[in-house]
Amino acid sequence: HVVESGGGLVQPGGSLRLSCAASGFTVDRYSMAWFRQAPGKEREGVSCISAMYGDTSYLDSVKGRFTISRDNTKNMVYLQMNGLKPEDTAVYYCAVDTLRDFCGLVSREYDYWGQGTQVTVSS
Repeated sequence: HVVESGGGLVQPGGSLRLSCAASGFTVDRYSMAWFRQAPGKEREGVSCISAMYGDTSYLDSVKGRFTISRDNTKNMVYLQMNGLKPEDTAVYYCAVDTLRDFCGLVSREYDYWGQGTQVTVSS
């Protein structure tokens, strides 16, 4: 079970930090990821962090701007988003892959999903 929070309205160039609170498991037990879906577009993987070594992966368009991290003591996964652009506007979802130790950005590999949090980048 995962619950996202931290979305909102921000101006271009601004920052937001999304949080994913996990329950029923520890965040270092499974690979976890952030996906997003904009209106009329397919869901796309934004970033993931692997269970085994904490390796990370990013969508090319967010590299250098977004950072995924996890806090095992709080059982949380975060997505720090800096330099936000209007094209980052989407509903952002936290997802859990219970099968693989290494993470990827393919949605079908993820078993559990949160309800999503809206991020809107607009002036």
